[in-house]
Amino acid sequence: MAIPKLKATYTLDAETVRALERMARRWGVSKSEALRRAIRRAMEHGTDRTQDGLEALDRLQRALELTPQGARRWVQSIRAERRAGSECGPGR
Repeated sequence: MAIPKLKATYTLDAETVRALERMARRWGVSKSEALRRAIRRAMEHGTDRTQDGLEALDRLQRALELTPQGARRWVQSIRAERRAGSECGPGR
């Protein structure tokens, strides 16, 4: 059974085209196949970065047992420290 393919036109800068050509030569495939492989690889390895970051933040907040009230207290404390630091900063 034939795999359906769609023709598409994209505009790439010269550096990207040269990189695509080098990849295709190195892999011994057409530029189209090299582009397909690069896109697949990017999808497999890079699509959940935002989700990974959010999950890491959630884990950190759970580990710190950070509550909304605790976060507000922390913000107030940091603001007070900054104000105190600016009052006795350089030239004062």
